[in-house]
Amino acid sequence: MLDKRNSLFTLWSLGFVFLCFGCLPVKQARVAAVAFTAEDVARAAAKQSDPTIVRAGSPAYLMLIDGLIEAYPENSDLLVAACKAYASYASAFLEDTDQKKAASLYATAKSYGFRALSKKADFQQAASGGLEEFTAVLEEYDNKDVPALFWTTSSWASWISLNLDNLEALADLPMLEATMLRVLELDDAFYYGSPHLLMAVYLAARPEIIGGDINKAKEHFDRALALGEGKLLMAKVLFARYYARGVGDRDLFAATLQEVLATPADTVPELTLSNVLAKEKAKKLMEKADEYFGENL
Repeated sequence: MLDKRNSLFTLWSLGFVFLCFGCLPVKQARVAAVAFTAEDVARAAAKQSDPTIVRAGSPAYLMLIDGLIEAYPENSDLLVAACKAYASYASAFLEDTDQKKAASLYATAKSYGFRALSKKADFQQAASGGLEEFTAVLEEYDNKDVPALFWTTSSWASWISLNLDNLEALADLPMLEATMLRVLELDDAFYYGSPHLLMAVYLAARPEIIGGDINKAKEHFDRALALGEGKLLMAKVLFARYYARGVGDRDLFAATLQEVLATPADTVPELTLSNVLAKEKAKKLMEKADEYFGENL
C-alpha cells in the first residue's frame, strides 16, 4: 500500500512539474528548475556581508549560468542574468586589480546582453551600423526591456572604458550613449536611479573634447542620489570619485566618502554586498586623497 501511495505521489508531482512548465520538453523543464535555484543564489549573494565568500563562489556560479544557457540558449532571462553576473563580478573583484581580465569578462557580459536584446529586434546588427538606424531600433524596446537594456549598457560602457586604445570600442560610443538615453527615457528610476548614475559617470569621465560635461554629470548624479534615497552607497562613491575629484573639491570628496563609511551596509538587505563593497572602495579612495588633491600643508 505504501509503495502504491508513493507511486501515486510521484506521478502527481511529475504532473505538477510539467503543468508549471507548460509541458516543456524534459531538458528544458530541468533547466528552468535549475534556473530558479540560480536566481535564488544570486539573491542570497546580494545579501551576503562577506565579499570573500561571494568572490570564491562566483566562478562556479558563472559556469552554472553558462551551462544553463548552453542547454537553453533562447532564454532571455538567463541571458540577462549572465550579463549582470559577469559584469558584477568584473566590477566588484577584478577591475581594480586585473583590468585585462575584467575587460574580458565585460566583453562576455556585453555579448550575453546583445543576445538577450536581439530576441526582440536585430540589436547586434544595428549596433554595428549607422546611428540613425540604431536609434530607430531602440524605439522597439519598452519598459519590460529595461533590465536587459540597462545591464547590457552597463557592461558595454565598462568594456569601452577599459579599451580606449581600441578603435572598435571608441566607434561604439555614439551607440552606447543612444542606448543610455533610451533607458533614461523608459525608466530612469531603475535599480535606485542607476541609469542616471551610469550617464553621470559617462559624462564625468570623458574629456570635454570628446563630449564630457562635468556640469551635466552633476545633474545626473543629483538625480541618481535623489531616486536612490541614499540607499545605494556606490552612488556616493562614484560621485566622490568622478565629480568631487573632477572639480577638485577635496572637502566634498572627503565628506561624501565619510557618509559612506558611516552608513550601515545592511539597511537594505538586497544591497548588503554592494554596500560592503562600496565602503571598501570608499576607504581606498580616502587613502588616496593626498595623491588626488596634493598633501595638506
